Amino acid sequence: NGFGVSEATVQRQGTHAFLVQLPGVRDAEQALDLLGQPGKLEFVDLTSIVDTATVELVVTQIETDRLGGALDELPKLDEERYEPFMTGEVITGAQVTADQFGNAAVSITMDTAGAEVWGAKTTELAAFQGQIVILLDGYAKSAPSVIEPILTGDTQITGSFTYDEAKRLAAVLQSGAMPVDLRIDESRLVGPTLGQDSLRQGLLAALVGLGLVAVYMAVYYRGLGVISWFALGVFASLFLGVLALLSRMGAFALSLPGIAGMVLTIGLAADSSILQFERFKEEVKLGKTFRSAAKSGTRHAIGTSIDADVVTLVSAAAIYLFAIGPVRGFALTLMIGIAIDIIVMTLFTRTAIVLLAESVIAKAPTLFGMKGGDGRA
Repeated sequence: NGFGVSEATVQRQGTHAFLVQLPGVRDAEQALDLLGQPGKLEFVDLTSIVDTATVELVVTQIETDRLGGALDELPKLDEERYEPFMTGEVITGAQVTADQFGNAAVSITMDTAGAEVWGAKTTELAAFQGQIVILLDGYAKSAPSVIEPILTGDTQITGSFTYDEAKRLAAVLQSGAMPVDLRIDESRLVGPTLGQDSLRQGLLAALVGLGLVAVYMAVYYRGLGVISWFALGVFASLFLGVLALLSRMGAFALSLPGIAGMVLTIGLAADSSILQFERFKEEVKLGKTFRSAAKSGTRHAIGTSIDADVVTLVSAAAIYLFAIGPVRGFALTLMIGIAIDIIVMTLFTRTAIVLLAESVIAKAPTLFGMKGGDGRA
């Protein structure tokens, strides 16, 4: 996922071709550039480069790449003037993470052979914080300093990265682990009009569904239904906030299956409120005070809701782990919705019912569709 695309699809066509679809990619040229890179990744000890002109070229290439310039306008490093101590075949994974201060970083993992070589070299360079130059196809991409020996191969590269810079470096490391030559036969940039219309209709359906649920809750549960309005509002705010954060981080792209998951979670959130309302009313009919009925009824209802939510969560997690393509967006939104539903029904809905039961509901039970009780709070 070096492009920051969460729902990329790769389909095999014939014996020597692949169809790659990257929804959400805005820079088509950058995507083609990364896809077409052969990915010859090399790691070079900077102190082993004795030629001053080569060192200066390394610095120029790194700075040009950091600023988004065209590296192909610069000469490649002469392979006779440097000797890599390790190549990209040992890399097993690379991803964007965060350092201890919350800044963007790149974490890489290696196989056993790579970890052994890496441990020896980093032990040697850590004594004076030497630098390791990361080369891709003869161009220097980065030159991090070695702060301490790394014996396991699990390495974190830190620095003054922006998130996009860290993402590009992770993509370089990932592509370097697969040294094959790719040729782009055809590329198309599909306009967003059709997708926007579909997403707009999907979002409209979600809003209409939310409105119908709100109307039903108010008609059937009266005052308790109004509580559900606020509960759904809190749920929707948290839900959309989490999705916006994930989208900003490049971990989520809204799709039609994702909207389907959102619509389903609206029903789950409403169902959680209904269980608490019904259990509350049953406790009141048994002759308990409104206060006692609210506490015991909502507690038992939350237990039942969590049991049901966990079952659904396990199913959604299985879909997310084993499925491919846009259906993972459905599973992701469903899992997020379930987690937020548990938080809202525990911290907001139950609290609201208990507080109102001690005051408003006890004084005007008919406004909340309540019958029975001993009339005391």
